[in-house]
Amino acid sequence: MPTYEFRCLECGHIVRRFYTYAEYDSARPSCSHCESTNLRRLISRVALAKSEESRLESLDPESMIAGLDENDPKSMGHFMRKLSTEMGEDMGDEFSEVVERLEKGESPESIESSMPELSAGPSDGL
Repeated sequence: MPTYEFRCLECGHIVRRFYTYAEYDSARPSCSHCESTNLRRLISRVALAKSEESRLESLDPESMIAGLDENDPKSMGHFMRKLSTEMGEDMGDEFSEVVERLEKGESPESIESSMPELSAGPSDGL
């Protein structure tokens, strides 16, 4: 089923929805964060199916950390995007938002303070 991505024009969050091609024409998506229907469709990345073996072979530790500066938010964002792309996994809306903000140069501390749900442990929500 195709994934469609939208940016909420009210709060800025990225929203992902799964629709069949037939459903898409009549779908009325809303933001999962603020419930707004004022969304703009984004161009999504293309997902390629890779075998587990192929994904693991592409994860060369030396090349993955080449150029990584752990004190530079842009460098950390680039590394996180590269790692998630190589793994071929959808890491979710929060991960995408954090990566985008890091790539724009925002500090991890600023991101964490504006997204308190990130620092909640797995048992905190139970």
